[in-house]
Amino acid sequence: MTEQHIEADDMTIWEHIGELRRRIFYILIVLVLGMILGFVVTDPIYNYLIAIAPVKDMNFHAFSMWDAIGIYMKFAFVIGLIVGLPFTVYQVWLFVRPGLRDVERKGAVQYIPFVLLLFLTGLAFSYYVVFPLAFSFTTEMTKHMGLVETYGVTQYFSFLFNILIPISLLFELPIIIMFLTKIRIVNPKRLRKMRKLAYFVLIFIGVLITPPDLISDSLVAVPLILLYEFSVWLSSLVYRKQLAREQAWEEEFEYES
Repeated sequence: MTEQHIEADDMTIWEHIGELRRRIFYILIVLVLGMILGFVVTDPIYNYLIAIAPVKDMNFHAFSMWDAIGIYMKFAFVIGLIVGLPFTVYQVWLFVRPGLRDVERKGAVQYIPFVLLLFLTGLAFSYYVVFPLAFSFTTEMTKHMGLVETYGVTQYFSFLFNILIPISLLFELPIIIMFLTKIRIVNPKRLRKMRKLAYFVLIFIGVLITPPDLISDSLVAVPLILLYEFSVWLSSLVYRKQLAREQAWEEEFEYES
């Protein structure tokens, strides 16, 4: 048994809980710092978003005294999430690190820089592809029913963030799958067996966050399914390397014996 496994085994349940609390505390600190940064940069981001299509000619309204504060809080939280996401993943890695072998430690930590990249990719996809479809569908329905478009600023940005955040987080799927494969919780065989369930969940999410029409649902569900298949392929790469490494160890052990 390696030294790091002995170290993990020697920890009591209360020590594990204490370690988890410490990691969560660090994550919350970074999230708060990210939210403070969010308050600083909210104005230019907000002004940019309301100055471009599809809402550049739209007048927003405040329906309560707290709407302006609520918008600042939403932006601050999203920016804090973006800032804190790589750090959160790093803290998760530190928590599970004592139970990993050296090669698993080095392999898993390499994924952390890609967490932010995938999140930003999902953010761009959801804002430039999914959101315009959803916005166009809802405004067309409003006109079809002869309703006057009077939108509250809180309602608009809640609608926006409810689309952006779930999709952006779903784009972390490849990293999550690779990490779980690296620490031997999942493998490509298990992922292939779960394919039907995974497809159902991803299609359900796509239908939930897009307008109820086939084109919009497909434009979201298909990329998510492809993302899952890409994750399975990445898992296969990691798994094959693990098997090859274990076989090399066994051959070396037999040779020394």
